[in-house]
Amino acid sequence: MDMNEGGAAKTLVLIPARMASTRLPDKPLADIAGLPMIVQVAKRAQEAEVGRIIVAVDDQRVFDAVKAAGFEVVMTRGDHQSGSDRIYEALTKVDPDGVAEIVINVQGDLPTIDAQTIRAALEPLKDPAVDIATLTVEIEDEQEKTNPNVVKVIGSPLSEDRMRALYFTRATAPYGAGPLYHHIGLYAYRRAALERFVTLRPSTLEKRESLEQLRALEASMRIDAQVVKTVPLGVDTPADLEKARRILSAASSNAGH
Repeated sequence: MDMNEGGAAKTLVLIPARMASTRLPDKPLADIAGLPMIVQVAKRAQEAEVGRIIVAVDDQRVFDAVKAAGFEVVMTRGDHQSGSDRIYEALTKVDPDGVAEIVINVQGDLPTIDAQTIRAALEPLKDPAVDIATLTVEIEDEQEKTNPNVVKVIGSPLSEDRMRALYFTRATAPYGAGPLYHHIGLYAYRRAALERFVTLRPSTLEKRESLEQLRALEASMRIDAQVVKTVPLGVDTPADLEKARRILSAASSNAGH
């Protein structure tokens, strides 16, 4: 499939939004520069111009907010164990005929993500051997190298800006001299890969590391990671929210001049 010509018609951007956040209650509806956070994420996806955008929600208030902003939205069950299960349910509802060949899963808490970063996730899928594509960035901060919340990608370099993922870990790895890479949890799936992934049972290493993507690797699926320059800000805490507000307020005031 040519990813440049006609690819947008066959690409679906799915943005899962969960209301149940312990650290930031009602997170998707948090106001950022005059809009709910989930709407800001949908706008970033719109700027990427990669395909049809659907927000997958589990709460009527979020549904109404997204609809009011003019974006497509679908209600999904509230009991999904993972984001991939939620996007798969959304996919079967909004595209039952299987038009979409590629599904990009953009997390609903990345309101400042750069459009170019979203587009970068499609690059590895130009290789037909790749099942799932994701993103990574070289770690510069020494503390992040030993922080278990910063997930590392261990991979074989394929080029300066791409690697084949061999493992994902919360540990400091690989050992020895050389760069370490921070995994960014944005994925682009071939439809068939997503369909297969959701049928697999949680795997041994997935449960041990608490990293869902290991299920795919343990099932011999191929994940390639595109190397990007910056980690998008994930909003998990009130401090993150303030940071996102500053970034987007500055962006909107600059756009107004």
